[in-house]
Amino acid sequence: MSAAAVVSQSRSEPFTGLGELLSRLADRWSDKLALIASGRSLTYAELHAESNRVAAALLKSGVRPGDRVALLSQNSWQWIAAYYGVLKAGAVVNPLNVMLTAAEVSYILRDAGTSALLASSERLAELGDKLTALPDLQIVMSLDPVDGQTCVFHVTDEAETDSLPAHPNEPGSLACIAYTSGTTGHPKGAMQTHRSLVLNAAYTASMHVRTEGDVVVTALPAPHVYGSVVINSTFMAGGCVILHERFNAAAVLSDIEEHGATMFEGVPAMYAMLLADPALDRTDMSSITRSTVGGQTIAVSILQEWERQSGAPLLEVWGMTELSGLATTHALHAPNVHGSIGVAYPGVELRVAPLDDPEGECGPGARGELMVRGPIVMLGYFGRTEATAEAITPTGWLRTGDIATHDGSGRYFVVDRLKELILTGGYNVYPSEIERVLIGHESVALAGVAPHSDPIKGEVAHAYVVLAPGSSPDTDALLSYCRQHLAAYKVPRAIHFVDSLPMTSSGKLMRRKFNEGTTS
Repeated sequence: MSAAAVVSQSRSEPFTGLGELLSRLADRWSDKLALIASGRSLTYAELHAESNRVAAALLKSGVRPGDRVALLSQNSWQWIAAYYGVLKAGAVVNPLNVMLTAAEVSYILRDAGTSALLASSERLAELGDKLTALPDLQIVMSLDPVDGQTCVFHVTDEAETDSLPAHPNEPGSLACIAYTSGTTGHPKGAMQTHRSLVLNAAYTASMHVRTEGDVVVTALPAPHVYGSVVINSTFMAGGCVILHERFNAAAVLSDIEEHGATMFEGVPAMYAMLLADPALDRTDMSSITRSTVGGQTIAVSILQEWERQSGAPLLEVWGMTELSGLATTHALHAPNVHGSIGVAYPGVELRVAPLDDPEGECGPGARGELMVRGPIVMLGYFGRTEATAEAITPTGWLRTGDIATHDGSGRYFVVDRLKELILTGGYNVYPSEIERVLIGHESVALAGVAPHSDPIKGEVAHAYVVLAPGSSPDTDALLSYCRQHLAAYKVPRAIHFVDSLPMTSSGKLMRRKFNEGTTS
């Protein structure tokens, strides 16, 4: 299925890019609430108008179709309006992780040849003189009004934006350059097409049966592909997104009850913190009809407890920046197999390949690398021919770097990241396997596992545990619990009790930083 076959709900003709989405939604649901974020509520008509302001400002400032425009801020209504405004102008959006340092932002802007930057005034102040050293960067505007900075929403007047048409885009043309986290070197820019973004939103909306009656609460960062597809797919169905600037368990629970949310969407750490929050027991979650979780593997015990508390299914999803969002999930009305990332999206092929043979295929239950092929796969890494060739085989299969299995019936199970494998005395130890066991203990609110060097075994696993409220540290009890559920070589060599664990902006555990400043 191509993006040209995705038909708007408000007109009979198809649309080919997300730049056209808000105009269609504003036609059909002009006064319907679309977004609540950073202290403001916007209808579809208002969000459409604000995105038009951004598009008009960019065009007036000299941005041309195909130019790269970067976005840098915390979650906000301004970020969402700017995202659609960039696409309306025919430019390529370059969403930046708000946690990046000034040096990292500078590297990405230079690498992508970015010509315009729209950022919060706070981040612009932090970047300072680094922006002047970027030869391609010609336009810098703020997303919020501050003295001394040009605000992108104040460049044009209403008359210049009212009838602004979205730039027409070919389905296969470049829409977004989204940079990977760069945990093993410089980040790489995954080139996503209009087709891949539209299909990802459309299939997600379909698999989860999103409707105009949905109210979705999320704190996923909008620049991240999971956050992006949650927002795009909810809008595509005409629902309302309640977007938090940052994750706060008590605030999320409050909004679920106050707004009668039908969905919450987040990463495993968010669910662990919600379940450990004292406010959970007095929160009415009866409006929730389903939730989604992705980003990392999740313990079955967390899945089961959230479903018990919410009374609704928690659907696992799986995806990557290189896939423009998601590639697998459970359909709402299909069997929900805990621990499985579900089935492939329509038109997407999956297989598990032996680690030494990327063109081969593992049988049911055998571990190998998860491979993906289809219209959601990126065009490649921007300016990185060799890296693209390493990631995508000559036959079009993306090497995901995830170790997985399948059950022979179309369902897949992710074990862990290949790069985070711990080699201990010749055995393969997967951190997520130990984490899933630890989180099942009643005293554990959050757990992470990382390797430590060992003179005899090479590497051994160390666990880092955030205790549940009211629990006391008991190393012997946790190690005994692990021995009951894990082979001897998988049992962590040490337990470290910590107040918190380092996470990315999307809520993923940053295992490589676990041993920095921890205490036993």
